[in-house]
Amino acid sequence: MSAYVTRREDREVEHTAWGRLEWMVSGRLGNSATMTVGRCHIAPGQANPRHYHPNCDEVLHVLQGTIEHAAGDQRVAMGPGDTISIPAGVVHNATNVGDDEAVFVISFSSADRRTVGE
Repeated sequence: MSAYVTRREDREVEHTAWGRLEWMVSGRLGNSATMTVGRCHIAPGQANPRHYHPNCDEVLHVLQGTIEHAAGDQRVAMGPGDTISIPAGVVHNATNVGDDEAVFVISFSSADRRTVGE
């Protein structure tokens, strides 16, 4: 197996009402058989919908901004440098509670990340 380099122009970008998702590594992109890695951007005052991943764990690492992350019954404030690990099946979402765009890296333990909305 070879190493893969994903160039900026090769990323898959999903624009949403609350921000955007940029996918850099996934089975669909053809550069991993075991992981999905991306970057999430949430606009100030916005939140991504509550959801869960039935087939993979998620790790979220904040690069910029301030979010409140809800995972199950837990709510935690997070800022740059903070990381949360979310097991498969746990309902969660992030709300940008700051004045700037929130940016975080998200990684999943499957190349075919599945998402179920609540």
